[in-house]
Amino acid sequence: QVHLVESGGGLVQAGGSLRLSCAASGRTFSDYAMGWFRQAPGKEREFVAVITGSGGNTYYGDSVKGRFTISRDNAKSTGYLNMNSLKPDDTAVYYCAATLLGMITATEKYDYWGQGTQVTVSS
Repeated sequence: QVHLVESGGGLVQAGGSLRLSCAASGRTFSDYAMGWFRQAPGKEREFVAVITGSGGNTYYGDSVKGRFTISRDNAKSTGYLNMNSLKPDDTAVYYCAATLLGMITATEKYDYWGQGTQVTVSS
């Protein structure tokens, strides 16, 4: 079992930045790839980014490529999502998730999810 807790969401103006954190507990954090997803009202959950257990490889969704950076600190069992040049379209609840399957973008392949943190970008 892996327990995930997101933090760092909030209200920011367009063009601003936020850093989300995902604190993990339970099983060995570095065994799991970590993904970030988001869900806006009335829309399906969308893949944002994923990082391998070692942190050596990352992959991003097209809508955030070049603006968001995923990282992790396995010594602290914490993952991060640095978000720059935020746009109103980035407004959503952001979730972190964990999987043993590696660089996966499909939500159904993730076994553990956090409760989500709200990010609101005003224009």
